[in-house]
Amino acid sequence: MGRTLLSLLIFSLYFLSSATPSAANHRKIEYLKLPLLHKDTFPPNPSQSLSSDLRRINTLYSSVNHRSIRSAKLPLTSGASSGSGQYFVDLKLGTPPQRLLLVADTGSDLVWVTCSACRNCSSRRRGSAFLARHSSTYFPFHCYDKKCRLVPNPRGVACNHTRQHSPCRYVYSYSDESETRGFFSTETTTLNASSGSAVKFKKFVFGCSFEASGPSITGPSFNGAQGVMGLGRGSISLASQLGRRFGNKFSYCLMDYTLSPTPTSYLLIGRSAEVNDSKMSYTPMINNPFTSTFYYIGIESVYIEDIKLQISPSVWAIDELGNGGTVMDSGTTLTFLAEPAYRRIVKEFKRLVRLPEVDDPTLEFDFCVNVSSVSKPSFPKMSFKLRGDSVLSPTPGNYFIDTAEDVKCLALQPLAAPSGFSVIGNLMQQGFVFEFDRDRSRIGFTRHGCGLP
Repeated sequence: MGRTLLSLLIFSLYFLSSATPSAANHRKIEYLKLPLLHKDTFPPNPSQSLSSDLRRINTLYSSVNHRSIRSAKLPLTSGASSGSGQYFVDLKLGTPPQRLLLVADTGSDLVWVTCSACRNCSSRRRGSAFLARHSSTYFPFHCYDKKCRLVPNPRGVACNHTRQHSPCRYVYSYSDESETRGFFSTETTTLNASSGSAVKFKKFVFGCSFEASGPSITGPSFNGAQGVMGLGRGSISLASQLGRRFGNKFSYCLMDYTLSPTPTSYLLIGRSAEVNDSKMSYTPMINNPFTSTFYYIGIESVYIEDIKLQISPSVWAIDELGNGGTVMDSGTTLTFLAEPAYRRIVKEFKRLVRLPEVDDPTLEFDFCVNVSSVSKPSFPKMSFKLRGDSVLSPTPGNYFIDTAEDVKCLALQPLAAPSGFSVIGNLMQQGFVFEFDRDRSRIGFTRHGCGLP
C-alpha cells in the first residue's frame, strides 16, 4: 500500500471457512464486480507516495523474516484526491449496511475497519468508522474460540474462557512502530453482484479496530480510508473467505488515477467473460515457505529496447532464509528492485534517453530529465521476462512519471534492505487486467479488457 501496512502473520494452521451468501442469492450470481473508486479533486503526483512506500517495504520485509456461485465484481476507487496512491473498495458492513472505503491490498491478509463503540455518534463524521453498536449482526469472537488463534493476541491479556463476554482481542505491531488494536469479529457484508443486485455474505470475519497509531495508518497515504481489504494468500483474507464460492480467483484492472476524468478501475471476485483466457499470459506463483501471504512471481530477465540486460539470475531468487524474490503488491505505488538490477536498469536508461538530465536531489529519483524541448517525449520500452515464458511489457507511462513542471523521472527505487524482496507496485500494473488464480497457482495478465493507462 502507499500507506505502510503490515501483512498479517498467520499464527495457526486452522482453516477458516469462507463467508456464506444468503440463500436467496445463491443461484443467480456469477461474479462480484467492485469499482475501485475515485474522488473528484485533482490527484497528486505518484512520487508523493515515496516516503509511505519506503515504510511499507520495510514493514513487508519484517513480516517475512518473522514468519454455486461462480464469481463477483467490485468497484475500485482511486485515493489520489486525498493524497494517496491507493485504490479503494466500497464495502458495506453490518445490518443495516454501513458504507466504508477500504484500501485494496494484495500484500496483506486481514480485512479490518476503523470501529467505534459509541452509542450517540452524532459528533462523528458519517462514514468515518463502523458503528458496531448500530449493527444487529455484529459479533466478536470469544477469546477462547479457536479462530482467535488466527490473529496475534496482545501480551499480558489473559483469556477468561468462563466469562460469556470476553472478546478475542488482537494487536498488530508494525516495523515503523505503527499498530492497530481491536476485536476479531464476524459480520454480514453486502457486495454488488454482476446483475447490479446486492448480495449479503454472512459470517464474514474481520478486525474491528478501536485503536490505531503510527505513520503507517495515521499518515497522509491512508487519508480517505476506513480500513484495509486484505487480498493476500492467507486464510482470513477476503480472497480466501469468498474465493471458494467464486472459483478461488480474483482479478483487477488498475487505471491511471492522474487522468481527468479518471477512468474506472475494478476488482472482480470470481470469473467473468470480461477476462478472456485466450488473451491472457500466465506466470506461476512462486511459493516462499517463510510466508503464506504474498504473491511471488519469478523474473528471469529484463529487456530495454530488446536489449537483454546483464543481471545475474541470483538477483531475483528466493534464498534458503526466504529473502529475495519478487512480489506483486497493489498496495505499494512505486516499483522497488534489487540493487544490482536497479543500477543496471538506470544505467541503460541514461545511455539511451537523449534528453537533458535534471540533477535535483529533492525529486528523490536517480534519473530525471527535462522534457520542455519536446511536446510528446518518448522513452525506451522496458520488459520483464517471467517464468512460464511470459513477458510483462508496461508502457513507458507506467515507469516515467511527472514529478515537476517539464520534468519526468524514472519511477523505480532500489531496495533499502539487501535481504528484502523486489516489489512490482500498482503504478507498474496500470492498464493491465491481472488475474490471481489461486487453485492453479498462477497469475495471468493482459491489456485486453483494461483500457490503456
